[in-house]
Amino acid sequence: MAVQIRFFGVAAYEIITSWGQHILIDPFLDENPGTPVKSEELEQVDLILVSHAALDHMGDTEALARRTGAPVVCGGEIKAYLMAQGVPESQVRATTWGIAVEVAGIRIQPVECHHWSQIRMPDGTYASGVPMGFVVYAGPDVRFYHYGDTAIFGDMRLIKELYRPTIGCVGVTQPVELLSRVSGPGQILTGEMSPKEAAIAAQWLGLETVLPCHYIEPDCDDVREFERCLEETRSWGENVPDSVVLKPGEVYALEQSMTY
Repeated sequence: MAVQIRFFGVAAYEIITSWGQHILIDPFLDENPGTPVKSEELEQVDLILVSHAALDHMGDTEALARRTGAPVVCGGEIKAYLMAQGVPESQVRATTWGIAVEVAGIRIQPVECHHWSQIRMPDGTYASGVPMGFVVYAGPDVRFYHYGDTAIFGDMRLIKELYRPTIGCVGVTQPVELLSRVSGPGQILTGEMSPKEAAIAAQWLGLETVLPCHYIEPDCDDVREFERCLEETRSWGENVPDSVVLKPGEVYALEQSMTY
């Protein structure tokens, strides 16, 4: 069975493994203005992975966990929040960088992520934790890297050496449709990685195929600049990943190497 990757916008993905399991990563659906799919429409959910507690990443984890009973893999702060909201402790597996887990028959390798994670608890206090990226073992030769909103860092080369991701997503921009929700003085100029940084990161990770993300509308300057940076590096004779730009709702099937 071909591994299938469905993009929902921002950094939300559904992976259907070679063995037929459905994995959700950072399931931001119901308040996502770009995705044609809402959380109640997902019939099969075998595992939910959450990189950190931001609204546009944690998304509908609580509602999906309640409705489907799917186990959740996340950091300690998200586990504390879900338990405070009544999700059973037995349904949530907390982990962090380096502590590989197998849940629902799926091997997950949490990896380093340079970002932050904070959530407001039901009693009004705040919980902070360690954000994560993931390498998901989705098929015999398919290892999917999810960047978890990380900034670029040199030890991405170590992730390549240790875990050999074959396909993955990297953030190249900010979802401009959501910036009005972020308060504070001044303005945000870039995403966690600029397009150039994201292109370097994809190369350092050793990916064969890269999915640029952290957008809702892919027809934007940052996505075009990301692809230009990859092409420029390729023109120098260096190996770079093939880029696949997905619109929210589109699926990439690895064996067929096509979108539909």
